[in-house]
Amino acid sequence: MTRGTLHVLLGAAPGVGKTYTMLEEGRRLRDEGRDVVVALVETHGRRATQLMVEGLEVLPRRVSEHRGVTLTEMDLDAVLTRHPEFALVDELAHNNAPDSRNEKRWQDVEELLAAGINVLSTVNIQHIESLNDVVEQITGVPQRETVPDSFLRAADQVEVIDLSPLTLRDRLSEGHIYPASRIDAALSNFFRLGNLTALRELALLWLADEVDSALKAYRAEHGIENKWEARERVVVALTGGPEGETLLRRGARIAARSAGGELLAVHVTNQDGLSSSTPGALASQRSLVSKLGGSYHQVVGDDIPQALVEFARATNATQLVIGLSRRGRFLSALSGPGIGDAVTKNSGDIDVHIVNHSAAGTRSVLPQRRGSLTWRRRLAGFALTAVAWPLITWLLVTFRTEDSITSDVLTYQLLVMVVALVGGIWAALFAALVSGITLDFFILEPINTITVAQPLHALALFLYIVNAIVVSYLVDQAARRTRIARRAAAESELIASVAGNVLRGQDALQALTARVREAFSLNGVRLIVDGITRYEDGDFEESTECSVIPVTSDATATDGALLELHGPDLKASERRLLTVIIAQIDAALEHSTLAKTAESVGPLTRNDQMRSALLAAVSHDLRRPLAAATAAISGLRSQDIVWSDGDREELLATAEESLDSLSELVTNLLDVSRVQAGVLAVSLIPLEIDDVILPALDELQTGPSQVELNLPSNLARVYADPGLLQRVVVNLLSNALRYSPPKRRVLVTASYFAGHVEIRVADSGPGVPENRREDMFVPFQRLGDTDNMTGLGLGLALSKGFVEGMGGTLEAHDTPGGGLTMVVRLRAATDDAQSAPSPTTPLKHHRETS
Repeated sequence: MTRGTLHVLLGAAPGVGKTYTMLEEGRRLRDEGRDVVVALVETHGRRATQLMVEGLEVLPRRVSEHRGVTLTEMDLDAVLTRHPEFALVDELAHNNAPDSRNEKRWQDVEELLAAGINVLSTVNIQHIESLNDVVEQITGVPQRETVPDSFLRAADQVEVIDLSPLTLRDRLSEGHIYPASRIDAALSNFFRLGNLTALRELALLWLADEVDSALKAYRAEHGIENKWEARERVVVALTGGPEGETLLRRGARIAARSAGGELLAVHVTNQDGLSSSTPGALASQRSLVSKLGGSYHQVVGDDIPQALVEFARATNATQLVIGLSRRGRFLSALSGPGIGDAVTKNSGDIDVHIVNHSAAGTRSVLPQRRGSLTWRRRLAGFALTAVAWPLITWLLVTFRTEDSITSDVLTYQLLVMVVALVGGIWAALFAALVSGITLDFFILEPINTITVAQPLHALALFLYIVNAIVVSYLVDQAARRTRIARRAAAESELIASVAGNVLRGQDALQALTARVREAFSLNGVRLIVDGITRYEDGDFEESTECSVIPVTSDATATDGALLELHGPDLKASERRLLTVIIAQIDAALEHSTLAKTAESVGPLTRNDQMRSALLAAVSHDLRRPLAAATAAISGLRSQDIVWSDGDREELLATAEESLDSLSELVTNLLDVSRVQAGVLAVSLIPLEIDDVILPALDELQTGPSQVELNLPSNLARVYADPGLLQRVVVNLLSNALRYSPPKRRVLVTASYFAGHVEIRVADSGPGVPENRREDMFVPFQRLGDTDNMTGLGLGLALSKGFVEGMGGTLEAHDTPGGGLTMVVRLRAATDDAQSAPSPTTPLKHHRETS
């Protein structure tokens, strides 16, 4: 029996049109005369989807009971018995009822496919098994209904039903996806713009991976070896050395420059190329690859460059990142071109990036000032003499003639020059001595004696030894100057690096401490300021020697700074360079002190600005209630006017209203002062939302005719200060009631999302333009600056200060259909919460309410 085909419609979120498209395709197939049935469809009450079902054959569902609840599922046996050409099965990742034959609906679909029935189905990206944890991080909602990647990738066709996030939110706001009671909560939770954008990207990337797999299969089937740049794919070569993290992060940045870029790390084992791998470092780098969203691979190859290039071609890579060789120049000269050169030569159309890193060469340690060659070079010179001298002597004696004396002398002279170049003056003197004795004993007449028969030969032997000494001296001087130049270059590089660390700011002291230890090969370095260890670098347990150097400067407020060096004593030349670094440390300390001073001055400046604004605002707003109260009281005390009882009550009411307004104004001013001064008293406790919202409604004397409440009964508690949160809710409700049109109620909802509880106060008023929303939260700012009868403009400023003081946020959003929604977001006091948030006092505030 021929297996059926599977066509899956993939969407980024509910409401993009998967089910509608599936039904539309079913109607098209039916119109072509094909046998199509609706095995199962979920319309979710959407009118447009219900209309698409009409005219299609719909198989009845199987009904089951579970714990007193009636459940309906796709009747698998009925579909198999009917055996249509095409079956439409909605919601592929659905979990079946407990008494079903299969646990998952995708398993039912597998049976239909095995029976030769073609299936059209739908699934959302959040239900794909491999993306389950990623989706939970994005949306904060775990998904329990999933479908394996292997099943989806085996589908004959996967089609993305795409809809832009803004269009999807508009459809939700217009009621095309969920009923009106669920719209506001959906917009503020799962259907956030950022969530939808991320889910859409996941859907497109997953499909791109599927297309890429098909492309690989096509290339393999047709023997195509050249890379096709369908997407950016970056391969990073890892050796297990310390440079691995640098290479991985550089590769990740290259991959991120293009949409859908992919990062692959590869390690070639059992070879001696770039470096021998360290298992611990390689494991750490493998973990970093996972964090960067890449994949780790390990290959075995006799030729490392060839293995890297072959892997890059096999994965259709466009970029190959390798590290600069850690071999020194001398070793590179002896061993020839390195892996980087070989990879670049063989890479063809793959771009190769050779990245510098801190492990390249030995720049971290300053070269020593010794003028002579290293002991290895000296030993190599003596070894060369010991090997080449007897061999040359045997050849010269074997082929000696009467006329060959000149060439014999020049051959030994060449040996001395080569030894001088390799091993320096002492090895060359040794070579000159033994070669001179050999010339006298085996070459010059009389042979086999140390006697020189002719004076001219004796002169030639003397000049030969002098030449050897001169050449050795010149080579030694060249080596001395080379080493001095390297030392000077390293010192310059160190000083430039140190100066750069100071200019970069707050991490300069840590970097300087580390550079001192590296530059002078110390075991450890510790910077102590006022008796407290500020920074340290290295291992202090293995060190037995310690020296303490003061860090002093007239410009530095810190007089007790000391630099503690653990390791061998420094030479005079190294102490001169250390003096320069200490000066930079002193400058960094001064920079840190000045930065702290400037930071402490900042709040004072803002407080001065607040006082200036306060004085400008109270000039009018304090005078108005004072004048009204004074006039009312003066009128009542006047003996010249006889007041009626009604007039007397009106004047008393005016005086009482003015004094209440003045009291509220002074209270707000005091609260603003506390917030700005950082002395706002905040006491956070686990709190039920109902315990705050209901008293706030009582304070405003409002009821169901003006405010609609939608508060879940099982909502988590929040960490909040009861008094402050009630003030916030009163201010937000007061604003919403003021700006809502008549007969339109203010909606108050609450919901839990990603460890936080959100309180939303939505009105249907004129709203606030997005470019003015920051102005809403500025102290003494009235929206429009035209109404001088509604207070100082402190309501939203205080509300934002109070909410931020409780560790939360206060934001403004558009209300679907028009208006403004204020969202208070506070930490939920759930059982798994680690701790209550620390109260904070913000220095920035915001709009008007009373």
